[in-house]
Amino acid sequence: MSYEYQVIPAPERGQKARGAKTPDARYAAALAQVLNEEAAQGWEFQRAEVLPSQEKQGLTGTRTVYVNVLVFRRARPSPARELPAEAAAETAVSPA
Repeated sequence: MSYEYQVIPAPERGQKARGAKTPDARYAAALAQVLNEEAAQGWEFQRAEVLPSQEKQGLTGTRTVYVNVLVFRRARPSPARELPAEAAAETAVSPA
């Protein structure tokens, strides 16, 4: 079975939610919303990663920043296999 992957940035801030009074609870609500939205589209959460990224700084400089991302996967639909001509003819003609 083969998979396709999707990587999206993790939320940077929490969001207001009923019952979420602390910053941690608001962030958890924002993260849960992202996870549920992706799951509704068939994506399965795999893991969260922190990855380095090179960004420009000024005219000629660069700096390394670290980005939090969420990794999702879902199964690719498998292509229908074609039967050999003889096997296809046998399945098309079945005794009654």
